[in-house]
Amino acid sequence: MKRRDFVKNTAAIASASLLPAGVWALSKDGKLRTAHIGVGGMGAEDLKSFASHDAVEITALCDVDANTLAAAHKLYPNAKIFADYRVMLKELGSQIDAVVVSAPDHTHAPASMMAMEMGKAVYCQKPLTHHVTEARAMRKLAEDKNLVTQMGIQVHSFYDYKLATLLIQSGIVGKVKTVHAWSPKNWGYDGPAPAGADPIPEHLDWNLWLGTSAERPYKEGVYHPANWRKLVDYGCGTLGDMGVHIFDTPYNALELDIPKTIKNKCRKPNGYGFPEHNIVTYEFPGTQYTTEKFKWVWYDGEGAPKKHKDLKLPDNQKLPSQGAMFVGEKGRLLLPHFMELPRLIIDGAYQDLTEDIAKVTASGQIGAPIRDYEAEGKKHYHQFVNACLGEGQCTAPFSYAARLTETILLGVIAGRFPNKTLHWNSEASRFDEEEANAFLDAPYRDF
Repeated sequence: MKRRDFVKNTAAIASASLLPAGVWALSKDGKLRTAHIGVGGMGAEDLKSFASHDAVEITALCDVDANTLAAAHKLYPNAKIFADYRVMLKELGSQIDAVVVSAPDHTHAPASMMAMEMGKAVYCQKPLTHHVTEARAMRKLAEDKNLVTQMGIQVHSFYDYKLATLLIQSGIVGKVKTVHAWSPKNWGYDGPAPAGADPIPEHLDWNLWLGTSAERPYKEGVYHPANWRKLVDYGCGTLGDMGVHIFDTPYNALELDIPKTIKNKCRKPNGYGFPEHNIVTYEFPGTQYTTEKFKWVWYDGEGAPKKHKDLKLPDNQKLPSQGAMFVGEKGRLLLPHFMELPRLIIDGAYQDLTEDIAKVTASGQIGAPIRDYEAEGKKHYHQFVNACLGEGQCTAPFSYAARLTETILLGVIAGRFPNKTLHWNSEASRFDEEEANAFLDAPYRDF
C-alpha cells in the first residue's frame, strides 16, 4: 500500500463518527487533552514532561506492549488505554486536542499523519520520519491545516544551544566554512539477519509493533524494546538518533536548507542493519552565516571522531565524547553535547566569552544559564503546550523539523552507496543518481 493510500484510508476510518478536520477547539476550561502513542522508554519521559504542565490532561495512552501500557496507566489511571493508535483516534475523536507520537521511527509518519488529518496538534519525537517523502508530506499537511506542531529535540530549547546559536550569528568566528559533528554511539549492526523465529510474548502485539513495515518473524531481544534503531526497516541509525540532536544547533544557527551533495564513507550495505561506523560529508548552499562553499562532516561509531586538525584542542585536551565544532574564518567554536557552555578557540587558545555572553544576555534574546536538566528538559514540551493554548510559538515546528530530518535521512540513504557522492535536487525531490531514489519511500503494509 502506498503512503498516500494509507493516510487516506486511516483518515476515512477516523472521521466516520467525527466532525470534519480542523473544527475542534480546546476545552473551554483552558486544558489541553493529550493522547500518547508509545509510552515506554522515551515515551515515558515525554509523558512525564507533558504531565508536568498544569494545563495538560493526560486523556489517552496507547502502546503495543501491554506491560508498558499497564505501567503508564498506573501513573495516569484516569486515562483511557489502547493498543492500536487507529482505534484510539477513531474512538476518542473530539475528546483529545493534541497527539504525542513517541513510537519507533517507522510509526512516526503513519500515526502523525492520521492525527493531523483529524486536525490535531502533534508533538512527534525525532527524527520526524523514517523516509524523505514522509517528511515532505508531514510538513505540507501541517502547513495546509495550520496546525501547531513540534519535533521532540528537547535540547533545541536548552540554554547552551540557544547561546551557541546567538554567538555564531553574532559573527564571533566569522563566516563558518565547516562544521564537524560526532557521536561514538553505535546504533548500527554489521552482522547477519537472525535466523528463525521465537514465540511472541503474550504482552506484545507484534503485528501492531510492525505497523506499516514489512512482515518479519519475531526474535527475542532483537527488535523490541530497544535495538530497532540499528535496523533499516525501523530506525535511522546513529545519524538519525544523535545526529538530529547534535546537528540541530549548527543547522539552526547557520540557517541551512537542504544539502546539494552527500557522501557516506562506510561499509557495504547488508540490507538489514545500518553500518556501525559512518563518516558523512554534506555540501550545502551558502547562507549569510557561512562561506560560499560550506560542508558539514558527521562521524559516528566507536572511536569517533576521526582525527582532524580542525578538532585539535588547546593543551592537547580531549574532545567531549559528543559535540560539534564550528570552523570559521576567524576561529572555532566548540559546542559539547550536552549542558556545557560553548568554548571559543582562536589561534590555538581558549578565549574568555564573558563579555560576549553579557552582550547576548543584554539583548534580551536569552535568559540566565540553567544547569538543571529537570528544569531545562520541560521547556520544549511546555512550549508546545503553550502554543496549543494560543501563547507563543514552537521553535521546532514541522516546517523546520522536516528540513532537518530530510537532511539527516539523505545521509542515511547515502550509506546504501558507500563512498559515492549523491547529488540531491531539492526542487524535484529526487537524486540525480536514479538508483538512490528507490530509498526515498517504502510501501506501507496493511495491518
